Amino acid sequence: MASYFPRPSFVAIVVVFVLPLMMPGITTRPVLAIFRPSPWKIAHATFYGDETASETMGGACGYGNLFTNGYGIDTVALSSTLFNNGYACGTCFQIKCMQSKACYANVAFTTVTATNLCPPNWSKPSDNGGWCNPPRVHFDMSKPAFMKIANWKAGIVPVAYRRVPCIKKDGIRFTLQGNGYWLLAYVMNVGGGGDVSGMWVKGSKTGWIRMSHNWGASYQAFSALVGQSLSFIVTSYTTKETITAWNVAPSNWKFGATYKANVNFR
Repeated sequence: MASYFPRPSFVAIVVVFVLPLMMPGITTRPVLAIFRPSPWKIAHATFYGDETASETMGGACGYGNLFTNGYGIDTVALSSTLFNNGYACGTCFQIKCMQSKACYANVAFTTVTATNLCPPNWSKPSDNGGWCNPPRVHFDMSKPAFMKIANWKAGIVPVAYRRVPCIKKDGIRFTLQGNGYWLLAYVMNVGGGGDVSGMWVKGSKTGWIRMSHNWGASYQAFSALVGQSLSFIVTSYTTKETITAWNVAPSNWKFGATYKANVNFR
């Protein structure tokens, strides 16, 4: 268990276009984006918080309230080796308990979404309390998620894990923060690979503006965009697929509000 920052097999094949024609110097061409579950690998899992999963709220990805933002209680904090400086935020994993008396034999696996970072604990050895110390691959699950695969009294269990596609019902969501000259967008409910490697924003009075990675699942642009309707381009970290979400936020959008696109990765 670790301390925290406050705060079926499946193949998806999608034919998309790389960036819109309006972006100077960018050639539009069809791309075959393929997301395949990764092979099973071996790691260990612990849990944090209690049965309410209240301690999982917030977290290093910046998703805020995981209940209202669609992530629920089946979430996990990743060791920094997996977290990848926040680019793994939103990724989905199947995790199954193995080689422990604490494992529930009738449970094949549970599926969780990465919403937090499990930070290193350098005061303890990596094999005795410092479970998330690099280069260990480790999963610190919400307690409700851990309790689906093993008896929580075990504390830590060996697991097998693999990346799987994230299945989402609705479009990508953008929560907007910042000020008159700085836009910070938290990207949530991302399907497919679940992750994001880059974003662009376009106001109704501007061209496309490349956004820089801030932290976790947030991207920023130092531009005056208040009073303009906003469109976004989002690129998947895993598949490199790029989609365009037009007119996501109306011209009277507000800081602190969340806006939903009508497109998503698959």
